[in-house]
Amino acid sequence: MSGKRVFVVDAGGRGNAIAHAFAKSGSVETVFVAPGNAGSEMIEKCRLATVQGKPPKTILELLAFAKQERIDMTFVGPEGYLSDGIVNIFQEEGQRILGPKKEAAILENSKCTTKDLLKGLNVPVPPCKNFGDPAAAREYVQQFCSENPGHGLVIKADGLAAGKGSIVCSTEEEARSTIERIMVSPKLFGKAGERIEIEKRLEGRELMFFALSDGRTVQPLESALDYKQAFSADETVAVRLFNKLSNNPYLENNPNTGGMGGFSPHPWLDEELTEKIMNKIALPTVHGFHEATGHEYVGVIYFGLMISEDREPSVLEINVRLGDPETQVILPRLETDFFLLSEALLDRKLASVPLQWSRDYCLGICATSGRAIKPHSSGGGEERPGYPGDHYTNMPLTGLEKVDPAVLVYHNGTAFGQDATGKRRLFTTGGRVLTLVARGHSLAEARIKAYDNIKRIRFNGMRYRKDIGQGYV
Repeated sequence: MSGKRVFVVDAGGRGNAIAHAFAKSGSVETVFVAPGNAGSEMIEKCRLATVQGKPPKTILELLAFAKQERIDMTFVGPEGYLSDGIVNIFQEEGQRILGPKKEAAILENSKCTTKDLLKGLNVPVPPCKNFGDPAAAREYVQQFCSENPGHGLVIKADGLAAGKGSIVCSTEEEARSTIERIMVSPKLFGKAGERIEIEKRLEGRELMFFALSDGRTVQPLESALDYKQAFSADETVAVRLFNKLSNNPYLENNPNTGGMGGFSPHPWLDEELTEKIMNKIALPTVHGFHEATGHEYVGVIYFGLMISEDREPSVLEINVRLGDPETQVILPRLETDFFLLSEALLDRKLASVPLQWSRDYCLGICATSGRAIKPHSSGGGEERPGYPGDHYTNMPLTGLEKVDPAVLVYHNGTAFGQDATGKRRLFTTGGRVLTLVARGHSLAEARIKAYDNIKRIRFNGMRYRKDIGQGYV
């Protein structure tokens, strides 16, 4: 073992999966994770990064840790750090760090800027316009709906909104209300909603397409079919209750989340469609971005696409990192050494590394903090809608010891703490709590294992979709 030391910057389940992938490399001795969570130290070779007993969180704290521990490579998971320029700052200090620079992270940091760039590169996108003035946005909606009766709109916050900043609107009234709620009051996404992009809702099937780029070569990754909406199609009562508790007047609106689960390989992404997406979207975007801005795109890029009935792709959005929960079902299938692959990206040698994948299926289910009643000292109770809305944390979590050893549990929002008796226990800390991933020779086998095992885990308000993989087995 050569004793390489890797630093994964991430707080959630994606970070657990990335750390796990690095830990499987024979070249790697130790994987540090920050800010991390309880699951970050439950993986072989992996440790929580700490400075004076606390996890480093700011970019300068993370940089100081990397220097102190003589880190050989840092891998950045979340878009926030990338948008804040962590790659630029680390590289200026001589650190090897994988991820797009701040100038390239704009592709996720601003939907408005990105759509304008893609239109200039002739990369297919839906008809769309950008607005910084809510009155102008409402006027556009009125005109669009009068000229296009029956066609829906999608309204998106320009900035980062944790995967929740896209709202599908079926009527003019709903679109006008959404503009109000994003831009005026209650400003659902804060500063991220100071500008919005309004685009025509396209018909077809959504696809998340992942690729690697070293700035010159672009290679597709395996993909996953993920489930973004909080509830399945038959949970109409739950949807209405969620919206009622969230003070959303549109009770039938099934809210988007960061992801409720998924499976890999993708059921209908074949070689022909992959080649079309690479030639029409991935390659023109990466190479065109370099030509337009002078900046190379290095790292993971993934495209949120709509595939039309005649199999033509259009870009709905771009993300500048691995997805969550897609990473949790894709990386366990990767047989290529993840550390050596990351080295090749940094050294601009991606073309020399063949990607090899297991033929197994992986299916993941996200356990989230759903609607729960938490008693107060006064004896009353307050009901919250649950993820992706307001939810309770600090709920004791049990049952992990009952999960089959071959089934993976990647933690999204957990931490160790003490209960009232002083006993060390695991508690929830976020909306998405964990992602349980099972694998099998078929999707049906993976699905049975996943649902059998997730039933063994318990916490107050635990909720998960029951239909992950349903319809594809």
